[in-house]
Formats: sequence, structure tokens, C-alpha cells
Amino acid sequence: MATFDLSKYGITVTNIVRNAAPPVLYEQAVLRGEGKLASSGALMARSGEKTGRSPKDKRIVRDPASENDIWWGDVNIELTEKTFDINRNRAIDYINTRDQIYVVDGFAGWDPKYQKKIRIICLNAYHALFMHNMLIRPTAEQLADFGEPDYVIYNGGAFPANPLTSGMGSTTSVCLSFERGEFVILGTGYAGEMKKGVFTIMNYLMPKAGVMSMHCSANEGEGGDVSLFFGLSGTGKTTLSADPRRALIGDDEHCWTDDGVFNVEGGCYAKCIDLSAESEPEIYNAIRYGSVVENVVYDEATRAVDYTDSSITENTRCSYPVEYIPNAKIPCVGSHPKNVILLTCDAFGVLPPVSKLTPEQAMFHFISGYTAKVAGTEMGVTEPQATFSACFGAAFMVWHPAKYAELLAAQIAKNGSQAWLVNTGWSGGAYGTGKRMSLKITRAILDAIHDGSLKDAPTVEDETFGLIVPTTCNNVPDEVLIAKNTWADKAAYDEKAKHLASLFVKNFEKYADKASDAIRAAAPRV
Repeated sequence: MATFDLSKYGITVTNIVRNAAPPVLYEQAVLRGEGKLASSGALMARSGEKTGRSPKDKRIVRDPASENDIWWGDVNIELTEKTFDINRNRAIDYINTRDQIYVVDGFAGWDPKYQKKIRIICLNAYHALFMHNMLIRPTAEQLADFGEPDYVIYNGGAFPANPLTSGMGSTTSVCLSFERGEFVILGTGYAGEMKKGVFTIMNYLMPKAGVMSMHCSANEGEGGDVSLFFGLSGTGKTTLSADPRRALIGDDEHCWTDDGVFNVEGGCYAKCIDLSAESEPEIYNAIRYGSVVENVVYDEATRAVDYTDSSITENTRCSYPVEYIPNAKIPCVGSHPKNVILLTCDAFGVLPPVSKLTPEQAMFHFISGYTAKVAGTEMGVTEPQATFSACFGAAFMVWHPAKYAELLAAQIAKNGSQAWLVNTGWSGGAYGTGKRMSLKITRAILDAIHDGSLKDAPTVEDETFGLIVPTTCNNVPDEVLIAKNTWADKAAYDEKAKHLASLFVKNFEKYADKASDAIRAAAPRV
């Protein structure tokens, strides 16, 4: 393996494996005890104690050059440059104790006009394979001419941060300096921190360039019509975008420019819990040689993965190159979206399965970022839990949510895109009484959105939420389309609807000062 010099970063290790092919990384991961082979051919790895992101440990250096751009608070916690230096030096000191390290040079963003060069410096072959999948892979010629990266991620995650350092809250630290173009990870082996670190970087740089960055999936029909799917975990963002009749542009992170949309990533990062060949064949079949599965339980004798076992974590994951989806569109770019679909899983059972949104309603629901999780296992807890995450991805937003909403509103207005709210949650009652909307009905609704028939369907206005609700849809029973009609107890529906409406209004109070009168008027009626 040819050597690669990282001395300019203070790294003295000379045995550096750069952009190794998957077979090399497989061999080294197994030989170094980092992973095992699954019966499907995927590499199985464990991330250690942390099996998910650590958003409370994310910090951004407060610098005069960028401080007025950043939405400071619980999402973007400020850090001094001195503490960043301490963490950076701590990571590099630990990296320098290793006999061998890995470098992955790749790109973020499929549009060459906006593409950024990313360098990953990490300790494990498994992490290198993960980012080989998630970044856009350079050709041999591009790698030879790679030059200086725009951002460097130092992943020293096997070594803890010092919780006594000023500004630190625990032994985990995920910190970013926009001015230095550096990102440092300590105290967590969860590979998703690198992926979301890149997204956070793009979420700062793209709006600064007038480009809308989005936590959404995207696909394209045979006629070139593009749809975006926004949604929090559990709403169907990955499942619904993986449609065998439409080409997949990407499953998670996109940007919308004056030319159209592009995927940020070179791969997909799918949840694996309860995955089956019957329910999600495209994702299931993508878990093969070259992919990485994290924190799954498997049979020691056969190495078959048990996707129903959540004993390690509910957040079992798989990383694979986007081209492992048979109908992926390469390069991962598309035209201006015809449809913008906001997905929610309403466990209260009061939102209609589909609503046609005005531009102002689209902005209200985009800023709100609503979904609801079913009640937990605590004694006496029977109500669904409402979750609001601004822009359907508050954890990765750098600017105030109003910035992203303004960019989205401008693109929708300029390109005549139609926004929809699609509820994949409960019908006929709340969780515990009603039933989850069938995937068959949701897919029929999406088909009617894509073929244009739903746009011209007759509608009524929802009396509580003010939503424009179609009353007919091909292959969907009419009675399902009006949420209240599916409830046996109409008074109970009214009570639940008012309750959810009040939660929307209360949540929006924190954004109201930067929202227009028209957007505030799009709130539910309480």
C-alpha cells in the first residue's frame, strides 16, 4: 500500500491506507477484529456503547466570521476555539498512537458547481468502508488530482473527550469549526456521526450560496418528474422513495439549486429494524458484499442476520452505495421537483391521509416538522407523543429554520411545485384504537400525486387544520380520505383534533417572530 503524508495535520503515522478498495477493507476489518461477514456478504460491525448520534454533544466554534449566521441554542451549542484546539490535539495525539490509520477522500454533492471535497481520517477499516459508501467516490484520475480538501474530519472516536474541559458535557465530543474547515469526533464509534457531520457542513455552506439544503429523499418518474419526500424517522421517507417504478435520486440528503436537485451523498443509510425481502426488497437486496451493517444480531453458525432483534438497539443500520438500488439514477441529479411531499406519522389519527397544501401551509408544516410516536412502555402512558423537528431535521440545521423555509418557499414559487402533506399514521382512531394506514393506500395516494389525478380532484377544507383535503383518489376508499369519517366516536375525534392543533400552535410560537403573517395564518384553528 502506497504511503500518504499527513504531517501537515500533525499526524506522524506513516502506515496510511488511503481510499482502499472494499476487498482490502474487508480483509483488514476481519483481521483486526472490527467485524465479521454476514451470510449476505455484508460486513457486520459494532459501534460500541454509542449506537446512535449524540446531538447533545455537538458543538460549533463561535467565530466572528460566522456567528451571525448560526442558530445558536440547543441544536448548535457554542464552543471556544481554545476548546476546539484541545479536542483536535487530543484526537491527533491518539491517532498518532496507532500502527495504521485510514484516509477516505471523496465528494459531497453530485453537482460539480457545488461539490465539496471531504477528507476522512479514521482509525478503523469499518469506518473507512462506511464512508467509502457514503461519500461520492472519486475516479482514479480525480483521486490523483484531489489536492487540498475543503473539510477534514478527524475521527478519533475510540478515545474519549475530557469532560472537565471547558464547554464539554461528557466524554463524547462532536465539534466543528467552519473557519478552519475541520470536524473532530471523540468518544463515540457510531459511524453516522461522520455522515451527519458532512450534512451539517453542507447545511451551512449551501444556504450561504443561495442553495436550499434538505433532509429529504428524492425520486424521478419515467417522464423526468421529480418528487421530494421530507419526513422524520418512521414516516416512510426511505421506504416510499424506493419505488420500483421510479428512479431513486437519493434517500436522505439533497440540495435544490437554480438548475434542479442533486443528492449530497454517494450512498444510502437505511434503518434495518424489521427489514424483510417482502416489505422492502430494494433495500433488503442492497445488503450484500460491499455494504456495512451496524449493531445487528446474527446467528453465530450461519451468520444470517435477525433483523427483528433489537436487543442491541432499535437503530440497526446499513450503509451501501446508491448504485446497489437497481433503479438508482446515476449521476444522482434531477430537474426541479414537481411535487414536494411532507410525510408525517400521526399517531393521534386526526390528520387526513393526504392534503393539498397552499404555499403558506407548506411553509408552516415544513417549519413545524411534525410526527408522533406511539406511547412507550411506562405504566399509565397511553397517549401518543407529538414530536416537532424544524425543517424535518432540526438536529442538522445550522441557520435559523426560517432561512431554510424562505429558500424552499422561493423554489416552490419559482418552479410551480405542488406541496402535499401525507399522513402514514393512524386511521379510525388514535394508536390503541385505530389502525396504521396501510402501505397499499399510501402508495395509491402517491401514485395519484404522480399521475396528476389528485391535483384536480374535488376537495373539502378540514375544519380544524384548515387543510385542503381531496375527497376522491384512485384505489383509495372515499371514507378513508376524511379522517373524521373513519372514527366511530366523532366527539372523541373533535377532542383529539383540538388537542393536536393546540400542540402545533404552541410549538410554532418559537418561530412566529420570523414568520410572515400569511404563514402564521396557516396554523390550525384553536
